[in-house]
Amino acid sequence: MNTFTDADRHKAKMAKRKAIQDAEVASKTIAEKGLLIVHTGPGKGKSTAAFGLALRMMGNGGRVGVVQFIKGAWSTGEREMLTHFRDLIEWHSMGEGFTWETQDRGRDIAAAQAAWDQAVALMKDQTIRLLILDELNIVLRYDYLALAPILTALTERRADLHVVVTGRNAPKDLVDMADLVTEMGQVKHHFAAGVKAQAGIEF
Repeated sequence: MNTFTDADRHKAKMAKRKAIQDAEVASKTIAEKGLLIVHTGPGKGKSTAAFGLALRMMGNGGRVGVVQFIKGAWSTGEREMLTHFRDLIEWHSMGEGFTWETQDRGRDIAAAQAAWDQAVALMKDQTIRLLILDELNIVLRYDYLALAPILTALTERRADLHVVVTGRNAPKDLVDMADLVTEMGQVKHHFAAGVKAQAGIEF
């Protein structure tokens, strides 16, 4: 009589899966590496995911730097909350809003350059473990900053610094050199149904 139960089959299946997973983990030989992470795509959640990483890093005692290239004119819940932990985060909101709001290309370029200068300074800060360059992809898309010097600076940063770049339309060269790229897809968005941006959800 066959006494092999569903529980037995499940246990055998999971044991086989664990062996495969353990072998995969054992094959990785690099213990630590500063990652270049890109969050892009048309879907919602690119900056939100980056700030989730900020919380994770801070929870592990690591200091975080944030440079916002676009959203400086906004008061956001994440900034209000995270900046309570001033010993663990250095936050710089340096944009003046989206280009259709400022309607002044010269001002946008100057703001983008000032934000990048701040990002370079934070890259040199040995206490920063994670640097978030929020909406950098937007200023690159509009050619407010030259791409080549940014790629060089990211390549030459110190080996233990993690950098997250957010924003739609990430340049191909940035995607190619990144260690981790996530493209947020948009399946459905409440804005299309007429729902305005809400505190605690969008900002």
